[in-house]
Amino acid sequence: MAANTYLNVLMAHPVLTLVCTLLIVPAIVVAYDFHRWLHLPPGPTPLPFVGNKFDIPKSQPWVQFEVWSKKYGPISTLWIGRKPTLIISDPDIAVDLLEKRSNKYSSRPRMVVMGEVYNGNSSILTQPYGKPWSIRRRLLHQSLNPRALRLYKPAQEAEATRLCCALLNNPQAWERELERFTSSVVFCVAYGHRIDSLDAKVIRDRFRFMHNMAGLNIPGKYLAETFPVLAKVPAVFAPWKREVQAMGAEEGRANVALLEVVEQEIDTARIQGKPDSVPDSLCKLLLEQREKEAIPLTKTHFSYIPASLFGAGSDTTASTLCTAILALITHPLTLKTAQTELDTVVGAGRTPTFADEPNLPYLRALCKETLRWRPVAVLGGTPHASTERDVYKGWSIPAGTTVLGNSWAINLNEAYYPDPHRFDPVRFLSAAELQTLKINKQPYQGSKVHPARAAGHSSFGWGRRICPGADLASNSLFVALAKLIWAYEILPIEGQEYDIFAYTDGFNVRPKELKCDIRVRSRKHAEILEAEQREAMELLAKFSAFE
Repeated sequence: MAANTYLNVLMAHPVLTLVCTLLIVPAIVVAYDFHRWLHLPPGPTPLPFVGNKFDIPKSQPWVQFEVWSKKYGPISTLWIGRKPTLIISDPDIAVDLLEKRSNKYSSRPRMVVMGEVYNGNSSILTQPYGKPWSIRRRLLHQSLNPRALRLYKPAQEAEATRLCCALLNNPQAWERELERFTSSVVFCVAYGHRIDSLDAKVIRDRFRFMHNMAGLNIPGKYLAETFPVLAKVPAVFAPWKREVQAMGAEEGRANVALLEVVEQEIDTARIQGKPDSVPDSLCKLLLEQREKEAIPLTKTHFSYIPASLFGAGSDTTASTLCTAILALITHPLTLKTAQTELDTVVGAGRTPTFADEPNLPYLRALCKETLRWRPVAVLGGTPHASTERDVYKGWSIPAGTTVLGNSWAINLNEAYYPDPHRFDPVRFLSAAELQTLKINKQPYQGSKVHPARAAGHSSFGWGRRICPGADLASNSLFVALAKLIWAYEILPIEGQEYDIFAYTDGFNVRPKELKCDIRVRSRKHAEILEAEQREAMELLAKFSAFE
């Protein structure tokens, strides 16, 4: 009876109803959010409805996240509006949640514009956890398993030789040559075609598509991210939606066209009775797999699988190589130690190959240290999202919570990596390896052991969302650095000051405006490069160039 009387009073006084609505509804929302805030890991205090918007710096936020980790602990909470985001700054916690509980933490935050509107979530990058994503992941892993990776190594070696030979005549263009090297490796692996110039149309298109997607992922740019119902408005009434869909459709057509190039090559080779004349590639392996089993993906969605390799393995590997250059010119003893090892194991009569890798522990450690020291995907790549409620160390984590692994804080965590900003491959060497290399140092002893000890870093992500091309990227990094360090002195420019913290912003970072002096070590080294260049081009001849 009292409730009815109250409702009657409200209906009779619309102004009172409005006032109650404006006061009571927000109060309920704030009380609900406050309850969630109390049960989530600590973090900077958010404002109602706004969250920590004014606390997060626009430039290099991962550095501030690391600072907060020391204040609030190795797992903390930031609020983007009313949505909580967990920031993980310790590898043990990252493994606990993102690997050991990967069934709960392998989805993506809903990406309305970049995923749903742009291309109907065709890309594995934006796909939420579920069967469509599992199909893509299985196909990628089948085509990037250890056996498949061995097929790609000759092309990687040949392209690394090409890279080194190009620097003989134009060492100032080293960064652009690194980008051509990584782009060509990815296209050889993905489609069985090499890249001779960054001006090739397919490369210009790839970089444009990457730029388009980055533009779609700017927080606050599209109201549909806050109000997803707006994405349902017909495109004829939503100019922004037409524009986004047009960009996505263009990329889809380009991906299908690349797929059809390889399809046509396989069909022609079979007709000619020369099926082995088509180079091994990710696309070829996927097409052969599709002949053996029914794959429930449209042609456009299927074409995104090999296409995804470019975004995952080209710019990121080039950026990692840029970091290696910065490390070598700011830590000259590292360069000399690596050259001594290469001179002892390989000698001056040939360049190093993958066959030398087991006998080059210092160079292997140098690659690991490069990945640890300045991770390219500095916030762990694309965020994870939980699919169900979880309880971790007494904290209640709601379903739909965004989870970011702060690779910067994790890879520079002093408990695992003493003196973390010092670039020193020795931290990845055993006592026996140090003795063999005659390095008079004790093995690094952190107070904790990194849970991913084999890799020694967390730069490729975690769990079911770990980068599927991680081993391919590691191979490119090893062979490129091995040949570059064997062939060249990589030196600082006299009088130039170098800031090891001066990095670009964005999801993938690299050193800013890095300049160095690259000189071939001797005339003999140059002659070896020129001779091996001819052999490399003979091997790469079967990977016809995309113009």
